[in-house]
Amino acid sequence: MSDASQSGGGPLDPEDEKLVVLARSARARNQAVAGAAVRDETGRTYAATTVQLPSLELSAVQAAVAMAVSGGAEALEAAVVVGDEDQAAAADVAAVGDLRADRLLMAAPDGSVHGTVRLER
Repeated sequence: MSDASQSGGGPLDPEDEKLVVLARSARARNQAVAGAAVRDETGRTYAATTVQLPSLELSAVQAAVAMAVSGGAEALEAAVVVGDEDQAAAADVAAVGDLRADRLLMAAPDGSVHGTVRLER
């Protein structure tokens, strides 16, 4: 399992900013608790929201990671989660770590990034 540390953010890379926009859009479109977006090793992006069904519950990050894996991704460059949470869930950190992402950005519903979980590979 990866070691993780959480820190505040600085200026965002333009590619990470796109992930924030995708995650916010998915969250708004579905009126979901959270939205997430990931970018794989080839630059493809995947966006998803929280899944809450009687027989299945996934966080937005877990759903986005599942979409990436289903699309053939073998690694992630970055991940973003947009929602009201102040801390990254351990399951979300583990999911992006499984695909060797080096960071999970935490953003508020307005898109402001308030934290970065850095994962050591």
